Amino acid sequence: MEPTVKIFAASGSQSLAQAIAKEHGSPLGNSSIVYFSDGEFEPSFDETVRGCDVFIVQSTPPPSDNLMELLLMIDAAKRASARKIIAVMPYFGYARQDKKGKPRVPVGAKLVANLLTAAGVDRIMTMDLHADQIQGFFEVPVDHLFASTLFLPYIKDLNLPNLCIASPDMGGTKRANTYAKYLQTDVVVCYKQRDKANEVSKMMLIGNVVGKDVILVDDMVDTAGTLTKAADLMIENGAASVRACCTHGILSGSAYERIDKSKLSELLITDTLYKYHASDKVKVIGVAELFADTINRVHKNQSISSNFIS
Repeated sequence: MEPTVKIFAASGSQSLAQAIAKEHGSPLGNSSIVYFSDGEFEPSFDETVRGCDVFIVQSTPPPSDNLMELLLMIDAAKRASARKIIAVMPYFGYARQDKKGKPRVPVGAKLVANLLTAAGVDRIMTMDLHADQIQGFFEVPVDHLFASTLFLPYIKDLNLPNLCIASPDMGGTKRANTYAKYLQTDVVVCYKQRDKANEVSKMMLIGNVVGKDVILVDDMVDTAGTLTKAADLMIENGAASVRACCTHGILSGSAYERIDKSKLSELLITDTLYKYHASDKVKVIGVAELFADTINRVHKNQSISSNFIS
């Protein structure tokens, strides 16, 4: 007998989990959480998961509580005799801490991978990690999905007359090249210097954007400092228009104010993170169908390669 698929929502991704379950054709599993007066909490599954393939949907921000809740739910599923436990983490927090950039700092992404493995996870499903090599931090399989599968058809439908793909920093050149290869267009790159996290001190453009309709591509937009600086730089160097595609819309601090004041005509993001978006320039594309299809394929031991654009 084929094991039952059960999809559960942790508290940070309720609406996305509901959408994934609907697309999958399964009811969302019943779970609850009890809070103690000191801030401690205890999640529980309110239905049997014995012998089931359990998919727990949870993006991590705010990272401390949401990550801890996910770990506790994994532990609960393991102790309740689930057949397999898959953490569906559309946004994987701490991914920016993938290396030691200076002495005496942690490698947070590796620590989180260790915690998930220790809790008892059998598989990770995520989207657009900040660095591809984070997959190697895990001793369990990682299904790494890409928002390019959703963004590229949208970009193509814009029918921009003089398209150009841009990366807002050197680290995103591989991603930009993937988009450019599919769209058969040029790539330009911004070189940036930081004095501290979330703050760009200097930015230069490598490449020609005169008369071009530029699409900036990145894995996330947090304070939008880099993105808006890059957009303004493109216009200053003669670009006809600038749009951006960023998978994870963290959008913290003064992000919306920066976006509204910038030369960006549109910011395309996904709903890996649930928020109210306080800018008319922000457009959201849903990821539920892609994750639901991948869950179905993983459960049936089918290939997921058709869900990738390369």
